[in-house]
Amino acid sequence: MMFKNLILTLRPRQWAKNLIIFAGIIFAKKFFELDYLLKTIAAFVIFCLLSGIVYIINDIVDRKADQKHPEKSKRPIAAGLLPVKTAIISAIVLTLFSLVFAYLLSSPFFFVALAYFILMLGYSFFFKKIVILDVLIVATGFALRTFAGTVVISVEISVWLFLCSILLALFLAISKRRHELVYLDNGGLSHRTVLGQYSKQLLDQFIAIVTASTIIAYSIYTIAPETVTKFHSKNLVLTIPFVLYGILRYLYLIYQKQLGGSPERVLLEDKPLIISIIVWLLSVGVIIYFIK
Repeated sequence: MMFKNLILTLRPRQWAKNLIIFAGIIFAKKFFELDYLLKTIAAFVIFCLLSGIVYIINDIVDRKADQKHPEKSKRPIAAGLLPVKTAIISAIVLTLFSLVFAYLLSSPFFFVALAYFILMLGYSFFFKKIVILDVLIVATGFALRTFAGTVVISVEISVWLFLCSILLALFLAISKRRHELVYLDNGGLSHRTVLGQYSKQLLDQFIAIVTASTIIAYSIYTIAPETVTKFHSKNLVLTIPFVLYGILRYLYLIYQKQLGGSPERVLLEDKPLIISIIVWLLSVGVIIYFIK
């Protein structure tokens, strides 16, 4: 039971966010090269562990506040199912294992992973209490994941694609803040004080800006001369409708279905959204790897 509660605290559902690491190998046209693929998978595992460790630490720090939350009060540490001492020891052991593994994989990758880990710790202890900076730090974490996926296999990624990952992360983070603000209403202030510095109207404006920016950035990426030259094809522009549908579908779920508080759950459970992501991935794969 103790082991099960530890796994739950590592948040396996959240690991889906680390799939962004595979962007590097996919868009570098190296996905079918075993050595590159194995390194990327290893990087994915390391980031799953590091992000899980951050969740453990975050739950330790926030355990009293989480007890006031209708959903987060069920988390193992907040509910008293996982002793704080056990959680601390587990976090230390997993941190040492992850960072040593990262260093053995690649020293540049190690420094990116370490930067991510330190940044996320900073978020848990400090940055999440600062309005606007809280969501920017979350987005930076996604950017470092994307960068890690390129560093581990020593390839470069388009600046526009890199920007897309940051904007998409901002979109998800701001949408989550909006859901928390609406869902928790006045009671949310005791759980996350930074929510008191936001308003639904302000977050709606943020979402509108980031949504438009994401679509524009991805569109520019698909038609950029460097992209056309790299893939010897102008057909990547045909994938824009799938990205557009996915973003609009997520907006629909936020505003009409009042979802968005758990992005990973939405991305893993909403069938139309899942289908749009799969079709986008297949279309990108076919265009990049098979159409000249």
